[in-house]
Amino acid sequence: MRQPVILVTNDDGVHAPGIGALTAVLADLGQVHVVAPDREVSASSQSLTLTHPLRAEKVANRVHAVDGTPADCVNLAIVKLLAPRPELVISGINRGGNLGDDIFYSGTVGGAREGTFFGIHSIAVSLAARDVHDYRDAAAFTRRLAGLVLERGLPERTLLNVNVPPEKPKGVAVTVQGQRAHEGTILEGLDPRHRTYYWIEEGRDQWVSDEMSDIYAVRSGLISVTPLQTDSTNHRVLGPLRGWARDMEGDGS
Repeated sequence: MRQPVILVTNDDGVHAPGIGALTAVLADLGQVHVVAPDREVSASSQSLTLTHPLRAEKVANRVHAVDGTPADCVNLAIVKLLAPRPELVISGINRGGNLGDDIFYSGTVGGAREGTFFGIHSIAVSLAARDVHDYRDAAAFTRRLAGLVLERGLPERTLLNVNVPPEKPKGVAVTVQGQRAHEGTILEGLDPRHRTYYWIEEGRDQWVSDEMSDIYAVRSGLISVTPLQTDSTNHRVLGPLRGWARDMEGDGS
């Protein structure tokens, strides 16, 4: 019986410790292939590189480094590098959480979403701390979850976004995407040639209190598992907005 093919990517780079911890625990679950960026490309979302060709360098057995984004890596792996197609895409383990609105910026989530676009069950995994480098709990949980997904599948066009607390997890919660009020921060300075530059910083967030949210779960010491869908339509607004149709058309002049 053929082992399932598992594609692993990330946005921290092919040599990041999180991806190493993840591939180690997946080895007995299937045939693991790593196709990941050759450097850190955080906050790349689901962007694809269209302005220059991509290069994929084989750095080890079943490991390729790509000079692109996580979505590039998944796209390239599925279309060109892997045969047969993977049954599962796992993106991570990211250094730092991907909670609430951050999923729209996250290259980790973007890589998993790209797999979902190809009709492949996909999981994004993050360790919700930047100064903790012990990925064992996150890796062990991802191994269990990956086994369940391979066995039971996921609904069509749905991916799982997993965030693991930095301390020993107290349990698991199935959550909704959190919400925040964000205040941006941009650092301004002068380069050696006296030209002004701007550096976008993380800013400050005020999270909306919701006991079902991913951020609440992680702050409570729980592993958060959030099902995300690729349909961003606000279906509740469709009816009322369609009532604007005549006004949107104007008088035709």
